[in-house]
Amino acid sequence: MALAAYARVTEEEYLARERCAETKSEFVNGEIFAMSGAREPHNLVAMNVGASLHSQFRGRPCRVYGSDMRVRVSATGLNTYPDVSALCGPPRFHDAIRDTLLNPQVLVEVLSESTEAWDRGGKWEHYQRLESLTDYLLIAQDRVRVEHFTRGPDGAWTCREYTRMEEVIELQSVGARLEVEAMYDKVIFP
Repeated sequence: MALAAYARVTEEEYLARERCAETKSEFVNGEIFAMSGAREPHNLVAMNVGASLHSQFRGRPCRVYGSDMRVRVSATGLNTYPDVSALCGPPRFHDAIRDTLLNPQVLVEVLSESTEAWDRGGKWEHYQRLESLTDYLLIAQDRVRVEHFTRGPDGAWTCREYTRMEEVIELQSVGARLEVEAMYDKVIFP
């Protein structure tokens, strides 16, 4: 999740600092956590997913954002930067600055050694409180493995795992498809 925690602050103090900071930080439970940079495979996977969604959203009222778009979980106060976020319909923002999205339908996290436990655990617990969220993808960067969590009509989450390049992930909530092979384009596995 993070490299260092600092003194407790309010969310307003966090946003004021974050908006003029040179580096990104997450905010949870009154603490600010510095985020570390990502390696090439992480960046390639995130860009591949974002590019695929972007091309499918052309001419539709849908948007895809990269890792510079902050997402706020209003129910818990978490402010974080998913690798990719997407939605169809009008975006809702925390304030007029429009840098903190409140209603993503799809969130994507590319896993790394330093973030995997947080992305699977605490962050996922926060994300589940987003009423708008319908799809959560956890993507390994060191092997072919995508976990796709989908919220059903009853609110229950199910998970399907994809481990073959020829598989295709359906994101019904935003009318998009992600080819696993395209997600891993140009990624060299260890």
